[in-house]
Amino acid sequence: MNELAINILSQHMEPENKSTKQQFIDNLQKWVAIDTQLKMIHEKTKQIRESKEFLIQKIYTYIHDNNITSNKINMNNEEVIFYEKKEYPPLTYTYIEKCLSEIIPEKKQVDFIIQYLKSKREIKHSHDIRKISKK
Repeated sequence: MNELAINILSQHMEPENKSTKQQFIDNLQKWVAIDTQLKMIHEKTKQIRESKEFLIQKIYTYIHDNNITSNKINMNNEEVIFYEKKEYPPLTYTYIEKCLSEIIPEKKQVDFIIQYLKSKREIKHSHDIRKISKK
């Protein structure tokens, strides 16, 4: 955190316990450093996942092109298994409304059910901090 930001923080804080104020500034600086680290880790994780997906596609292309029927390969002390997995998209209000429209002919009833579901959602409140980088 630069000096200007620390000075602005110092001006907006009540002149109470100096150690408490310094502790706040230290905690804020630590939070910014951790937030920056998490963003770097997230970006690296994203790159690794993309590399993994690229390799999966290349491996499956080879399996298909070479008519490999075995779904297991032993490598070192590990067994690699090839399988097809099912992935379901999240349940969205649009999807629920579409499905309800297929079984309930009256649009007003479908709209009522969707509004009811939306109004009954549990709301969770929590505190968070956001960092906005100035470029």
